[in-house]
Amino acid sequence: MFVDIETNYRYPSQNDLEAEIDRKLTAAASQGFEKVRGDALADSTALLERASLDLGKSPDGLADLPTNERVDKARLGYKDIQLTTLVWNYARHLQVAGSRNTEADIDMPLNLQGVWNNVTSPPWGGKYTININIEMNYWSTMTTNIIETQEPLFDLMKVAHSRGASMAKRMYNCSGVMYHHNLDVWGDAGPTDAYESSTMWPMGAAWLVQHMIEHYRFTGDKEFLANTAYPYLLDVAAFYHCYTFDYEGFLVTGPSLSPENTYAIPKGYPSTGQQAAMDINVPMDDQLMTDIFRAVIEFAKALGKSRCDPDVRAAKAFLKRIRPTQIGSWGQIMEWRDEYDETDVGHRHLSPLYALHPSVDFSPLKNKTLADAAGVLLDHRLAGGSGSTGWSCTWFINMYARLFRSADAWAMIVKWFGEYPTHNLWNTNGGTTFQIDGNFGFASGLTEMILQSHAGVIHLLPAIPFNAIPAGVAKGLLARGNFEVDIEWADGKFDSATITSNIGGELALRVEDGRDITVDDKAYEGPVQAVKGAKYVVKLA
Repeated sequence: MFVDIETNYRYPSQNDLEAEIDRKLTAAASQGFEKVRGDALADSTALLERASLDLGKSPDGLADLPTNERVDKARLGYKDIQLTTLVWNYARHLQVAGSRNTEADIDMPLNLQGVWNNVTSPPWGGKYTININIEMNYWSTMTTNIIETQEPLFDLMKVAHSRGASMAKRMYNCSGVMYHHNLDVWGDAGPTDAYESSTMWPMGAAWLVQHMIEHYRFTGDKEFLANTAYPYLLDVAAFYHCYTFDYEGFLVTGPSLSPENTYAIPKGYPSTGQQAAMDINVPMDDQLMTDIFRAVIEFAKALGKSRCDPDVRAAKAFLKRIRPTQIGSWGQIMEWRDEYDETDVGHRHLSPLYALHPSVDFSPLKNKTLADAAGVLLDHRLAGGSGSTGWSCTWFINMYARLFRSADAWAMIVKWFGEYPTHNLWNTNGGTTFQIDGNFGFASGLTEMILQSHAGVIHLLPAIPFNAIPAGVAKGLLARGNFEVDIEWADGKFDSATITSNIGGELALRVEDGRDITVDDKAYEGPVQAVKGAKYVVKLA
């Protein structure tokens, strides 16, 4: 028996919906089960087999037990290393199964439950929550080399574009495109939920467009850059040219907030001591806008545009007027424009550290002072009880990996196994409610421990805890610049890597904490000009 399930939002009438169901069922039945099954397996295998991971064998026959028993044992004390690999593979299977380009004009991305929802009113309304969750859904598509599965996200952005432009004009009297913290399948860009600490956030498009930016950086696809990413980026930038205003010599946003946190109103203001969320000049906004306007300059250069191009000149002028990152009195990255008293020390969102992950400015390879301050805030959040949802816990994995703190990243993997997976390995919000972003955050974080490329260098084994994973093999991972990377390590240290250049370009390398290496048996002294299709073998000197 064949079953086809459709959503009626695609079709103008019931007759059109039923005709499409009949067409697909007839086509499937005419081929027969074995053909349909074989084609489906070949399709998914072609994507999934691009990359693989082997972290070694679990002790005590753990890998031979049913998954539910393995999960129960992991909650009591984690030593099932093959379960880690299984969760990484499972995330990629979920991605391939739930987020694909089809013959339809528009394909929708994964929401908070992916596509696995069995109720008419799902948790959080089944929306596309774009102040962290949907972005987290797609981090691992790039690094684990199934980047095509990110493309339905761009379909959602295409659907939302006209509504985001209308919202910018009608609500803020601005040109350009903006979204608040949620979208739906119709691309509704309006404020939703009447929730003070999330609703009035004007940065949704600024974060979503980062996925177009990174898609180009990973693939080098100039056609996508010229026809999709760059025009969209300019529309997002146009909104902030309008929305921001001068404050203490800087261009700042407001009203805005730090998703989804609050602070205590300080002395000297009305309602002193009360909890508030909205403010002006929120640091996360500065981080997002920095990425927007830098990308305008970067992409204009890639497309051969003149330095005198008006968009380029406007972007350069805007960047000079973004407030630099501020460090607070106890050495932390500031979350607000002033050092307000906290109302939730362990808040689950890590919004003020966006520039650590998924962005770059707080990387130790970029700015050690800011990296150290990011670590202070991260530790403070965790000590206060953050990581209290599955997705928050997995964001910590990514964050600690970016700080090269391998033991802390591993501790968050152990914590995730102790609290959040169901018996079928779905991530949960707090131990019960399915929320798929944590599955993808887990895969992304584990991959970041093995390979990073955001800071202008392909960094091999930046955050592997060799005491927990003394040996391993990762194959087919994807780095920015469209390099495919195979890595092996053994006896608690890097062994070798083979890097394939898919499009050519500069290949800059770093191993572990900066070890001396060779490339094709020659001492590595700086970036190599890679040739398209060539392979480069990296070893310790």
